[in-house]
Amino acid sequence: MNTILSLLILVCIAVLRESGASVVSLGDFNKGFYITWSPSHVETTPDGQNRNLALDQNSGCGFASNDTFLSGRFSMKIRLVPVNSAGTVVSFYMSTLEARQDELDFEFLGDVEGKLYTLQTNVFVDGVGNREQRLRLWFDPTKDFHTYSILWNTYQIVFFVDSVPIRTFRNHQDKGVPYPTTQMGLWASIWNGEDWATNGGQTKINWAGAPFVASYKSPKVTACVVDGDPMGCFSQTPEYWWNSQSLNSLNWLQRRLYKWARKYYLNYDYCEDYARFNYKLPKECSLTKY
Repeated sequence: MNTILSLLILVCIAVLRESGASVVSLGDFNKGFYITWSPSHVETTPDGQNRNLALDQNSGCGFASNDTFLSGRFSMKIRLVPVNSAGTVVSFYMSTLEARQDELDFEFLGDVEGKLYTLQTNVFVDGVGNREQRLRLWFDPTKDFHTYSILWNTYQIVFFVDSVPIRTFRNHQDKGVPYPTTQMGLWASIWNGEDWATNGGQTKINWAGAPFVASYKSPKVTACVVDGDPMGCFSQTPEYWWNSQSLNSLNWLQRRLYKWARKYYLNYDYCEDYARFNYKLPKECSLTKY
């Protein structure tokens, strides 16, 4: 029996290798990421564990992963712009480089001193977004680092703030709802969003407070990189733990936390904006969330 089991394991490994799918783990800004624009506004510690992004009147800046991925778990610790951050946008997101992009967004919308940050999430599939949800963070994200994560597998996409799931997007392709299935890179940036980010664009950036600095640290990516047939990225072997049946939905504690966050802190959900969609909400709005 042990011999048979060993042979089966070897066959599974061989299939994954032939498929061109492999697991990567990234944790160093200097090795796993490149600066996408304005390197003079990016500061990275020699050990590659901390990176600051600055925004001033001349430019914002950003960085992205060297690899693109097809499923996995993606986390970043972020400390947001302190004091008066109105008009600034700090982002952490996944996106393709194609015209009909898939994209999964964390966008942190700054505000005047004393007001809570707004976190906006969005999901694009085949170039179509318009799936914004916004909530007020229940802590001051400028005082310390907090972990923002995305779980993406064949069953669901889950956005986490620390250990709290704040949003899900389930795979309802069998019901006609599109689901992200293309390789995406991991991106981060800070930029001038004063035309829309705070009070619908009414509150502008106070440049006297520049430079505005957001800090990132401890990137943690465990994900599938494709080099050939992508089917290996949906394997349920232990190496691809994020595809396991145990992660096909939120567990009971996560469901309680999800309901708590949305009951007390959610202040916009596209699935409740009937007028925006002429009273014909997107199909996923009426389907199960977990």
